[in-house]
Amino acid sequence: MGNLQNIGAKSGRKALKSIVIVGNHLPRRCGIATFTTHLLESIALNAQNVNCWAIAMNDQPEGYAYPPQVWFEINQDQLKDYNLAADMLNLNHVDIVCVQHEYGIFGGQRGSFIIELLSDLKMPIVTTLHTILKNPTDEERNIIVQLAELSDRLVVMSERSVDFLRDIYEVDAEKIILIHHGIPDAPLVESSTYKGKFGVSGKKVLLTFGLISPGKGIETVIDALPEILKNHPDVIYMVVGATHPHLKTEQGEDYRIGLHLRAKKLGVEDHVVFHDHFVADEDLLAFIGAADIYVTPYLNEAQIISGTLAYALGMGNAVLSTPYWHAQELLAEGRGRLFPFRDHVQLSREVIDLLDHPDKLRAIQHKAYDYGRQMVWSYVGSRYIEIFEQARHHRLRKCVPVSKLGPIGLRQQTLPEIKLDHLLRMTDGVGMLQHSKFTVPDREHGYCVDDNARALIVAVTAKNFQPQDTSLNDLASTYLSFLDHAFNRDTCLFRNFMSYERCWLEEKGSEDSHGRALWGLGVASALGKNEGQISHAADLFQIALPAVEHFTSPRAVAFTLIGIHALLSGDSGNSQIETLCKILSNKLMQWFRHTASKDWPWCEETLTYDNARLPQALLLSGQWLNDNEMLQTALRTLSWLKEIQRDKSDCYFSAIGNKGWYTRGGDIAQFDQQPIEAAAMIDACIAAFNITRDEEWITCAYRCLNWYQGDNELNLSLYDHATGGCRDGLQVESVNENQGAESTLCWLMALLAIYKHRGHGEVKQLDEKEREPMVVKEPGMA
Repeated sequence: MGNLQNIGAKSGRKALKSIVIVGNHLPRRCGIATFTTHLLESIALNAQNVNCWAIAMNDQPEGYAYPPQVWFEINQDQLKDYNLAADMLNLNHVDIVCVQHEYGIFGGQRGSFIIELLSDLKMPIVTTLHTILKNPTDEERNIIVQLAELSDRLVVMSERSVDFLRDIYEVDAEKIILIHHGIPDAPLVESSTYKGKFGVSGKKVLLTFGLISPGKGIETVIDALPEILKNHPDVIYMVVGATHPHLKTEQGEDYRIGLHLRAKKLGVEDHVVFHDHFVADEDLLAFIGAADIYVTPYLNEAQIISGTLAYALGMGNAVLSTPYWHAQELLAEGRGRLFPFRDHVQLSREVIDLLDHPDKLRAIQHKAYDYGRQMVWSYVGSRYIEIFEQARHHRLRKCVPVSKLGPIGLRQQTLPEIKLDHLLRMTDGVGMLQHSKFTVPDREHGYCVDDNARALIVAVTAKNFQPQDTSLNDLASTYLSFLDHAFNRDTCLFRNFMSYERCWLEEKGSEDSHGRALWGLGVASALGKNEGQISHAADLFQIALPAVEHFTSPRAVAFTLIGIHALLSGDSGNSQIETLCKILSNKLMQWFRHTASKDWPWCEETLTYDNARLPQALLLSGQWLNDNEMLQTALRTLSWLKEIQRDKSDCYFSAIGNKGWYTRGGDIAQFDQQPIEAAAMIDACIAAFNITRDEEWITCAYRCLNWYQGDNELNLSLYDHATGGCRDGLQVESVNENQGAESTLCWLMALLAIYKHRGHGEVKQLDEKEREPMVVKEPGMA
């Protein structure tokens, strides 16, 4: 850690005095870490009177042995760390924050937690975008749009990046700055100078370097070697770099081993040399210097920036590359050559031609080296300082940090960590047990589909926020296996209850449990990280779905619709699923038309449990179908649920109690209040916010979350911070101290929903004029 007291001590002067760069940092092994480290060094050398620090992102709890210039560390999956970093940056009056953005290095879904940090910062922000997608998901596009709104300048490293930001993300051109990827300032020397260091003197060297993964296309070069060696038997292909650490965690060295076997099968194993380690800068310069030809055989065009390509070109290598976006730009005008993706035949022709004609090789090398002079780190560092000064004196960020006071400040509320201890405690090799006695799993009542479906949702959703937790894949597999075993293929229905002795207690379960199973399978299909689990969940979903068409339970239909929309969001749907989605949506809507009235906007005569799932399903379907009546019915119903489920002082959420429920014309039962109601309201309110952008829905969602934490009639917390479990309900004078599966899972689903929402943008306060299009109409009105 750095000196917190001194980082911004002199920032009150007009001169730039303090800069903090947020990103990965060496000794973490990845391209962003290398880039951030060199950028920080180059800025420090160009501005010696400026305090330059880094905030490093950690992908492992123990962090790394960082140098002193790393001022603070953020555990990428801990939202509270982002809040703490923002507070310290503001308190120390840092002049400029420069963010190195790559989706995968920040926590939250697709890295959304970085938005949480930037939203609170008061100083100018300059964001460097390392990945800009041509066909982003809505979530990915939303993150870049918000980064653009929160930043005073956006730095990109290619012309195509400029075009994408302007045309796809609709970013104001005034904010976009092009600064090339930095490279070391090394002299152009003969390759023979370095070859002796690697035992390849007298050889012609082809080189590929960087973290190894299947997308790098190294097999294309190996496939080209037999033909190349017929003409130039002295060629050596050096593959330099460690296997990407995340790939190694998931697949071990399968890819590298496959490359070895491929080379052996083709009879070229003596001409392929693997240097399997992360290469320090000094050695990397030597490897590049030893190469006669550098090859980047990436497998698809969607590579907008390649640091390895920038290094090789800028140091004067003759580069042969597939035509991914960055290569098309850097290698234009004779600075290199392109060959088609996966085309080893054309690659061999290009290599042979350059080795046959050294004059062509040298011409490419000199053009590349001359072009690279604008990319050396000293120049890049000076350009960044210019942009920092521009950002300070001409701010382009229009939004300012929201106040931490009042309803809108709920977004800055510190959230509990995602703690899965009790989930693990309640789970064995079969699945998740239903009940507990206090905090001890109760085996007497066995298992049920309802809870294991919810547990599957929690496991795959939590993986987005705790990607390093390998136990989540195992948990998801356990819960999915339970659902698979519960499905009776003779009746095409799920059984629900299983004894601890693993005996099914019924031939078919309730319609609601069937719907919940489909909900869990739909979420697993969309959010799962394990391909086998995704495929199995999708297959089981497809088989189990048709039975729902004849169900009579509104909740079962609603649960199924939520699962369908989850699956459709992951592009896993088909025409049969889409058709049934329309049928079920209209069926649920018809129930509302039949029963609802102005004073009782509900589809049943009695409000019971999990009520908000019904308007949630209608919101999702109404948005998908572009059905205004469906949307208005859902919003009116949800507004009514919001009004009747809050205390008289309007301070906290007050769920409908299960001791009497709420029947039309009767009184609302105050107790026992169940955790399932708060979780349902949170999901529904977030869905309403996503459609209306009305911050009142988020206020309600936080009110429901805080119900678990003591903002309720009894001022007693249902969530147990010590165990990670949730107590089973709010009774007349106390809480039910048992921490069963349903309550704990509902707490986790509620918390994960808020985590997912956090980082997805500032809530919008609507004025009355803006509210007019969303005025709720009577059900059935045009």
